[in-house]
Amino acid sequence: MSQREYTFWAKALSSRYPALTFVSIQINFWIAANIFLTVILYLHDLMTSKVNHVPAAYDLKGLLILAVSIGIVYGLILGLADYYLFQGYFRNKSLGKVLFIKTGISLAGIIAIITITRSVYTNGFMSAVMGNPMPDNEELFRSTFHLLIFYYFFMTLLISVINMVNKKFGPGVVIPLLFGKYRNPKEEHRIFMFMDLKGSTTLAERLGHLKYSALIQDSFLDINFAIRTVHTEIYQYVGDEIVLTWPMQYGLDNATFIRFYFECEKRFHEKSKYYLDKYGTLPLFKAGVHMGIVAAVEIGEIKKDIAYHGDTLNTAARIQSLCNEYHKNLLVSDTVIAAMNGLPGYKIDKLGVVKLKGREEEIEIVSVEPVF
Repeated sequence: MSQREYTFWAKALSSRYPALTFVSIQINFWIAANIFLTVILYLHDLMTSKVNHVPAAYDLKGLLILAVSIGIVYGLILGLADYYLFQGYFRNKSLGKVLFIKTGISLAGIIAIITITRSVYTNGFMSAVMGNPMPDNEELFRSTFHLLIFYYFFMTLLISVINMVNKKFGPGVVIPLLFGKYRNPKEEHRIFMFMDLKGSTTLAERLGHLKYSALIQDSFLDINFAIRTVHTEIYQYVGDEIVLTWPMQYGLDNATFIRFYFECEKRFHEKSKYYLDKYGTLPLFKAGVHMGIVAAVEIGEIKKDIAYHGDTLNTAARIQSLCNEYHKNLLVSDTVIAAMNGLPGYKIDKLGVVKLKGREEEIEIVSVEPVF
């Protein structure tokens, strides 16, 4: 699998199964962290035994089994707690309070696991696996306890940073960044969709900037919900506009980008009562779509990001700006339509050839609507 395919499917799976993805990251991280600690402790024990001419106290195989088991349990506890609390309780809380609660949950979890493990480990139950069960030595347990608390505290900070980076760049991007995929500009064939809230100026004046911002926030959350159904990558948010993208072959397959747009509309209509009661309006988005070659590159130093450059983005944005003029919600370049093998279930209306602002070549645009 290429890095481009890895990134797309990582984002797709993360959007469709967010809880499972979040928990799996935690479990894999803590398994790796525990194995790392186990190997260090085993090597230290081996070195000490050779210096003192005594048998090694631990069996590596048994320690690894224990490390993996604890990693699964600890990752599952933290992953589920972190994900569901973030979706609910954490969403509107300050960062300081969130970190404080997360730290408390982490420490409570590891203390409980260490206590239970000690009981199981010292009663002979693990002796068949571990070789020699650990003697129930209070001083040894206290030292080990402090070591594990210190280690897990800093590992918790590390996984928090990883999750923050993952949220910033999106799932599946961190590994390509580590391999330097975007260090130099790379050409990619992509589809871009620019979605903008219709009547935004009027809404902002009527609702006021605070309530209008809340409307945008709710709208984007529901667009993100639609992404769980139809595989889509969010490129960026710009005010009341959201830019989405697909690798060309995936966006064209089964009209993915078109299905996504109407899935968003469906979501808004399902929540019409909520929007009408809270804001007195139902959000409607206009969208423009175009495809072509773009350059993807890592930009910035103080604040890093991955940017796409090229005429494709400018064209998609210009097409979206024509929606009001033609009184249409979804406009697509004929270039995209021509690359597809028909659009069953959708009505295509050719609107003619237009010359877009800032573009030398003319382009034909079409509107797309579902057939009911």
